[in-house]
Amino acid sequence: MDRTSLFEAERPRLVGIASRLLGDRAEAQDIVQQAWLRLHGTDAEIDSLPAWLTTVTSRLCLDRLRSRTPVPVEDVEPQGTVNDPADDVALADTVGLALQVVLERLSPRERVAFVLHDSFGFEFPTIAAVLDTTPAAARKLASRARAKVGQPHPEDRLADWEVVDAFMAAARNGEFDRLLRLLAPDATVTADDAAVLAGTPQRIDGRDEVATFFNGSAKAALPVFVGDRPGSAWFHLGAARVVFDFTVDDGLVRTITFRAAPEVLARVVRRDGDHPRV
Repeated sequence: MDRTSLFEAERPRLVGIASRLLGDRAEAQDIVQQAWLRLHGTDAEIDSLPAWLTTVTSRLCLDRLRSRTPVPVEDVEPQGTVNDPADDVALADTVGLALQVVLERLSPRERVAFVLHDSFGFEFPTIAAVLDTTPAAARKLASRARAKVGQPHPEDRLADWEVVDAFMAAARNGEFDRLLRLLAPDATVTADDAAVLAGTPQRIDGRDEVATFFNGSAKAALPVFVGDRPGSAWFHLGAARVVFDFTVDDGLVRTITFRAAPEVLARVVRRDGDHPRV
């Protein structure tokens, strides 16, 4: 297989890494294209193309992060080896929306070390090569980032209604990556009997499957309260026909239940639909 074919096979993985590091899929696509140009322009022998592309993509992301904000005073080369009992503890395999807010406060090097290790499982020697440092220093950067991420400020957590509205906005706009960031890994969709009769699926399991179902859909849904909980509903001729009843846990959508039972629809109240900036 030639380099072009190998690169195209690696492109989705590289875009995933860059998206996680930068928090912006369009910017990530640009970074990966730059990595392709660098590959196209080199005649060097490459032992492992995936490893080479990971390093180049990560370094390009690091440069982009540095250009966004001044390097903090604390972003200095750590010295010595630090035993970190949390090294084997990986956070969720997807950076949630609230976590993405916290990542913005990390220094570029902390962010790269943390995301590559805790989100993608790269070993510290590999991360050290990306950051042009030692494995011990890379370990320290990830540990320091993990401590910051593990102690988010109260204002970092989105309110439940913000999560619901952000999810529905992403569904309408076909923003698949944002849907994934807003869903818990074990997210499920269920439905009551009346909703199933109205045409909703009875059950969907898993973040990817739920995101795929909602991606580009629910364009006619409007924000509502279901009792005292924020939700959304499909309206027809001015009346709610199917309610999307959300359970939000720690800033992530855990369950969505389609409800169309008359006693549930009778409790639906329209609410303002201003979407939060996310």
